[in-house]
Amino acid sequence: MDQRTAIYINGLNVNFGGFAAITNLTLELRYGETRAIIGPNGAGKTTLMDVITGKTRPTSGEVYLDGKLNLAVLGEATIARCGIGRKFQKPSVFEALPVAQNIELAVRNGQGYPAMLASRLSGRQGYRIDEVLDTIGLESVRNELAGVLSHGQKQWLEIGMLLAADPKVLLLDEPVAGMTDQETSRTVELLARLRSPDRAIVVVEHDMAFVDAIADLVSVLHEGQVLREGSMDTVRNDPRVVQVYLGR
Repeated sequence: MDQRTAIYINGLNVNFGGFAAITNLTLELRYGETRAIIGPNGAGKTTLMDVITGKTRPTSGEVYLDGKLNLAVLGEATIARCGIGRKFQKPSVFEALPVAQNIELAVRNGQGYPAMLASRLSGRQGYRIDEVLDTIGLESVRNELAGVLSHGQKQWLEIGMLLAADPKVLLLDEPVAGMTDQETSRTVELLARLRSPDRAIVVVEHDMAFVDAIADLVSVLHEGQVLREGSMDTVRNDPRVVQVYLGR
């Protein structure tokens, strides 16, 4: 490990009853990097995200943030406060609230809607809302109800809600699933804007063209283990990857 290591996973095992979802997995996620994790259904991708965020406790193994904080023994809320944000496949936004208020709730760090109505934004908070809306490309619809947004816009809004907390590690689960080609292209541009030397981005995705456009490094999981790791060209041309995943 070095100073660029965001999350270090070593000897990770996750068993559900008699089923081994992850087996002796070792993986290093780095700051400044966009990592794609691909593989067939049941390969362990979602379980890995669940372990990193505290939703699932591993059977054994190490999961460290910044080389010192053992995520394997912490709860979901604590891990989120440590700077790890996760977006699930289905967007989860407050559809009855305007777009800007969705971001405001995130900026206020879980203060709640009644408390939000009863207090005023600080100048710094207002600036952060504007900054996030500009980054995710939703400034022009800031006063629209989130419920009327397109599927792609809802995905960007949820990413914005995570971004409001300035996460060190951003986990995105199938961010372009169900998007139009134009929305997918805009999501590629958004992820480029989210890149930072101080942030690690991890994307689980089945759209290989999208992965090719955004990933610095691709990790292929199969039966709970890393089958291959490298550039998209490297994994695309590996006969084992073709056999278990890309050839399907």
